[in-house]
Amino acid sequence: MSMRSLTAALLLCAALPVAAQQSKPPLLQPVPEPPPPPAGFELDPALEPQVTILKRGTDTVEEYRLGGKLYMIKVTPAHGVPYYMIDHQGDGTFVRQDNFNSGIRPPMWVIYSF
Repeated sequence: MSMRSLTAALLLCAALPVAAQQSKPPLLQPVPEPPPPPAGFELDPALEPQVTILKRGTDTVEEYRLGGKLYMIKVTPAHGVPYYMIDHQGDGTFVRQDNFNSGIRPPMWVIYSF
């Protein structure tokens, strides 16, 4: 490769980012409104989780309930990393979990309750 073609290649490489910056951004369209829910579909407020935020000393405690039943507690200390207390079995026994996204968590839904 001759010196002349090497110089031309280097100049071309230096000019490409400048040309890319000068191009116009694409025209963006607003996101359309979501369609209404199907007929006969109503949200059940009992299926929405309730979150109660409490202040205990310098800690912030968030209690998560579904259908009135406490299933998770998030504790955020004033200085430190938040941790979670989770009732995996639904029997009122809470287990501390320091990292909420660690490990494999299979989906656990209540299919039937009596």
